[in-house]
Amino acid sequence: MNKLTRIAAIGAATFALGAVAQAEVTVKVAYDADPVSLDPHEQLSGGTLQLSHMVFDPLVRWTQDLQFESRLAESWEQIDTLTTRFHLRDGVKFHSGNMLTSADVDWTFDRLKESPDFKGIFSLFTDVKVVDENTFDLIASEPYPLVLHTATYIFPMDSKFYSGMTSDGKDKAELVKHGDSFASRNVSGTGPYVVTEREQGVKVVFDRFDGYWDTASKGNVDKIILTPIKEDPTRVAALLSGDVDFIAPVPPTDLQRIAENEGTDLISQSGTRIITFQMNQNRVEALKDARVRLAIDYAVNNAGIVDRIMRGFATVGAQASPAGYLGHDPSLTPRFDVEKAKALMAEAGYADGFELTMMAPNNRYVNDDKIAQAVASMLSKINIKVDLQTMPKAQYWPKFDERAADLMMIGWHSDTEDSANFHQFLSACPDEATGNGQYNSGAYCNTEADALMNASNTETDAAKRAAMLQKLEGILYEEAAFIPLHWQNLAWGARKGVGAAGIVNAMNFPYFGDLVVDK
Repeated sequence: MNKLTRIAAIGAATFALGAVAQAEVTVKVAYDADPVSLDPHEQLSGGTLQLSHMVFDPLVRWTQDLQFESRLAESWEQIDTLTTRFHLRDGVKFHSGNMLTSADVDWTFDRLKESPDFKGIFSLFTDVKVVDENTFDLIASEPYPLVLHTATYIFPMDSKFYSGMTSDGKDKAELVKHGDSFASRNVSGTGPYVVTEREQGVKVVFDRFDGYWDTASKGNVDKIILTPIKEDPTRVAALLSGDVDFIAPVPPTDLQRIAENEGTDLISQSGTRIITFQMNQNRVEALKDARVRLAIDYAVNNAGIVDRIMRGFATVGAQASPAGYLGHDPSLTPRFDVEKAKALMAEAGYADGFELTMMAPNNRYVNDDKIAQAVASMLSKINIKVDLQTMPKAQYWPKFDERAADLMMIGWHSDTEDSANFHQFLSACPDEATGNGQYNSGAYCNTEADALMNASNTETDAAKRAAMLQKLEGILYEEAAFIPLHWQNLAWGARKGVGAAGIVNAMNFPYFGDLVVDK
C-alpha cells in the first residue's frame, strides 16, 4: 500500500468511525392510540397534552414530585392579588424560525378562551397584558390559588405561523373540533420535536428541532416514531421482540411479564385518573330520578372490576377526588348491593327495568371495552338491558360530544391537580359560555354544587377550600351524579437502556425531550 492509499484508507476509517459516533438515535414508541389532531386547543385530552409536551412547551410544567419548574417562563412574581407577571426566556425560536414574544402568549390566551374544551380552565382569567417583548401579566378576575397550575396549560403558539388565510380561503387560526383545519394538520411550536410525517392511525414521526432553546437538556434522542397499536397483546409483543422501545399503557395482565423480562423495564405508579360512566338525563326520563341513578351505582361491582379485570392495578373509587386531593372524603365508600339496587328500582317505579344504550372507547383507557362489557352485564341483574357499542377513540370523542348514548364512559385526570377541576368539567351544570360541564354528557346539574366549586376557586385558605370541596363530593355521592369506578394506575414498558423512568410522571405526559438513551 503506498502512502497516498494508506492516508485515504485511514481517512475513510476515521470518517466511518465518526459516522458511527454521530449515528442518529431513534426511539420507537407504541401507544394504544395516536393524537387525533395537531391543534393543541381542539381537544382537552391526554393524547393532546402528550403531543403538546413534544412539539410545544408550556410556560411552566410539573416535576415528578409535583412541584413547578420553569420552561418558557424563566421567572414570575405576584404583582397584586389579581396579577401575576411572567418573564419569558430570551431567544426562544419556533419551528418556523419566528421568535417567541409576549404577543404570542397574548394571542394563545385569546384562542384558549375561545376553545370549547379549554375555556373552562381559564374562566377566572380575564386578560394577558403585554408589558414588553418578553414580559406579560396574567390577570385574574378574583384572587385565585391555582395560577401556576393553570399556567401549565399555556403552550404558546406561533401567532405569525397561524395567522392569515389558507390557499382555499380559510383562517389559519380557525379552531374546528373533530374537523379539518390548518391547525389540525400543521404545527409550529417551540418544543424539542418537529412533526415531519403523520398518517392518522398509522404513524407519527418526530425529528429533533435543531433550534431548540433548552441546550441544557441531556436528551439525546434525534427521532421518535410513534405507532398506534390498539391491541394490548400486540403492543406488549412488539416491546418484548424489540420492534419498539417504549409502550404505554402496559395492560395489567402483562405487568409481571415485562418486569421479569431481562431486556425490559417496567415503570409504574398510582394514578389519579378517575374512570366513570355518565347517565344522560336528557335522553332518558328515568335517569332524572336519583333513586334510579343510585340503583345503577349499587348494581356496579367496582371492587370486582378492579380485582378481575384490572388485576388489582387500580384503586376502587366512590368519588372523583383521589386520596391526597383536598376534596377527598374517606367516608365516601363504594356501594355494591344488588338487592338494594333492585329495591331502589322498584321504589322509583322501574321494577321491570328498561333499556339503555351505552358507548365506550376501546383504546383510550386500560381495559375500557372489557369494563364496559362488565358494567352492561351487571346492570342486567336489575333488569336494565344495555345495548353496548365500543369504538376507537378517534370515533368515540365526536360521539361523546354528540351525547349519542344514554351511558357514556369518561375518564378524567384533574387538569390542575385539584378537586374542583373534576366537577368543573364532569358534573357542573353545562354552560357553553364558561365551558363548565364541557364533558358532562349526563346533563347533571346542581346549583349548590356549582356554588361550592365557585367559592372554592377564590378561597386561598386550604382548610376552608377542603371543607367546601368535600361537601361538594358529598352532594355528588348522595345524588349519584355519575358512576365512579376506579382510579387507573399508570404503567409504562421500555427496553433496557431507554431512560424512561426519568421522563414519566403522574400526569402521563412523558417529557421525551429529556429522554436519555444508552447508545
